[in-house]
Amino acid sequence: MIQLPLSKLSNVGTTIFSQMTQLANENQAINLSQGFPDFMPDSELLNYVDDFIKKGFNQYAPLGGMIGLKEEIARKIENSHQAIYHPDAEITVTAGGTQAIFTAIAAFIKRDDEVIIFEPAYDCYEPTVELFGGIVKRFEMKAPHYEIDWNAVKGLISEKTKMIILNNPNNPSGKILTENDIRELIKIVKDTSILILSDEVYENIVFDGKQHLSICRYPELKERSLLVASFGKLFHVTGWKIGYCAAPKALTDEFRKVHQFNVFCVNTPIQLALAEYMKNDDHYNQLSSFFQKKRDFLRQGLASTSFELLDCEGTYFQALKYDKVSDKNDFDFASELTVTHKVASVPFSSFYKNKVNENVIRLCFAKKEETLEKAIENLTKI
Repeated sequence: MIQLPLSKLSNVGTTIFSQMTQLANENQAINLSQGFPDFMPDSELLNYVDDFIKKGFNQYAPLGGMIGLKEEIARKIENSHQAIYHPDAEITVTAGGTQAIFTAIAAFIKRDDEVIIFEPAYDCYEPTVELFGGIVKRFEMKAPHYEIDWNAVKGLISEKTKMIILNNPNNPSGKILTENDIRELIKIVKDTSILILSDEVYENIVFDGKQHLSICRYPELKERSLLVASFGKLFHVTGWKIGYCAAPKALTDEFRKVHQFNVFCVNTPIQLALAEYMKNDDHYNQLSSFFQKKRDFLRQGLASTSFELLDCEGTYFQALKYDKVSDKNDFDFASELTVTHKVASVPFSSFYKNKVNENVIRLCFAKKEETLEKAIENLTKI
């Protein structure tokens, strides 16, 4: 038998999302673990896709994406954040947000480069950094407020620091960055060559009248940042795997060197459909109120339980602290919840390298009302 080489990601297995979804399927549980809607996207968008397929737009798109879509992205960013990106030179359409993140890290991280991440963190950051020989430095945000101690972050900075990865709003905590966070970040990167990779896939899902502070609003950050967004989150089409990266031309040029050999280009008819659909700003400007109703429905339904509902400022995830319900660790409790009470969640420890257990789980509320009703009914019986 052939001797296989050592794995480049020896510590990586199946993601927690796949594990919990499989457990949910095996136990006929309500799946509030994986972050995807269980309702249909707008029929208008689906009709646009159908039209462009039937009109014959079924071959390769340009490397950077269809110009009409990139123009709409640039217009959206300018209207939302008062930041200007050149549609053709500074915006790249990608096969989802995760591909954009992977490509950005691949383009800039070399062996022994250090990358700062904030945990709880989306699970693709660290393995991708390690795949290209980088070293991850972690700042652990803790329940219940998940705040950043910027003095501690300064202590992570060294001459080898190449990149800081932000996730704003943060998945899984639902925390958003404040003006003070931005000011402190500006101080840290001033007079350095540190890049910022800003994962903003939930930028249009922010609640209670709060404002999403995109990295591109601040010129001193925009010049060193790669901004990542997702149409899957924006228009309830996570299975389409389409997103984008916006960055200054010098960064985009390097990004595209990897992108062309990673996927080269992205689904043509869907790009054209999204471009048409985005001409109506209401399709995304109403997203916060749409999901706030779902968040509030879930929170109200669980208000009488022994679960502690942590603040949810953005994303479509609600964090629950369960230490008054069970003394089990979060993975065991999430498993029990799925098998016995038929509601699948995700344990927060899976978002930490050191498996930090603070008795917190994550529920996805991007679901139909009847789905949430069933989950609430099951959870209130505990």
